[in-house]
Amino acid sequence: MDPDLMQSPVFDSIETRQAIIDACRAMQAAGVNQGVSGNISVRTKDGMLITPSGLDYEKMRPEMLVLMPLDGSPMGKGQLKPSSEWQFHRDILLAKPDAMAVVHAHPVYCTALAMNNQPIPACHYMVAAFGGDDVPVADYALFGTQDLSDAVVRALDHRSACLMANHGAVVTGDTLERALWRMIELETLAKGYVTALSIGTPKILNAKQMNEAKKAFSDYGLKTR
Repeated sequence: MDPDLMQSPVFDSIETRQAIIDACRAMQAAGVNQGVSGNISVRTKDGMLITPSGLDYEKMRPEMLVLMPLDGSPMGKGQLKPSSEWQFHRDILLAKPDAMAVVHAHPVYCTALAMNNQPIPACHYMVAAFGGDDVPVADYALFGTQDLSDAVVRALDHRSACLMANHGAVVTGDTLERALWRMIELETLAKGYVTALSIGTPKILNAKQMNEAKKAFSDYGLKTR
C-alpha cells in the first residue's frame, strides 16, 4: 500500500480501490476479522468508497468497490450493493472532517467486551492512541440502522475508536493505514485487558498519567510519511 495514498481525500481510482482491498485482506490476515463481517470506507473527493455487501475479500476486485455520495444524493447506477453498515461510515465521515478512513470489524476480544457492554478503561497507556481515557461502548442498535449510526457517532465524540454493544468495533484514521493500525492495536489492547481481568484486577492509570500519555501520542504511532 502506498504510504502517501490516503493522506487526504483522494480521487476515485484503481489504486485507491486496490488499497482498500489490500487493507481488507490485511485485516483478515491479522486475525481481526472473520469472513465477510467487516467493512472499510475511504473518503474521496466525490464522496466515499466502501466495500460491497457480503463479498469475499479474496474475490473482491477494484471495480466492485461502491462509490457513494456523502450529501444524501442518489448513488450511481450499476454498482453492487454497499455494505449494510454504510450509514455509520457516511455519518462518521460527515461528523469527523479529519477522518479519511473508517474500519469496522468483529475482533474476538473487542467483541467479547462489547457483549458485556464493557468499555476499556485506562489499563494501559495505549488507550491514549484512541483519543481519551477509555475506549467507550456505543449503545446497541440493530445493524444497518440509523439508530446504530447515531449511537456510534456519539461514542466516537473526541475518540478515534469505540466498541459497539453486542456487535464489534469501529475505528477512524486520517489515513487508511493508520485506521488499520488502530484496529489491530485496539484488538491487542482488548486481548490484554481481558487476560488481565482473568488473573486479577488491572491497575488503572490516573488522570495525570493519561494526560502525559495523550501528550506523548502527538508524535507516537504509525508513521505514514
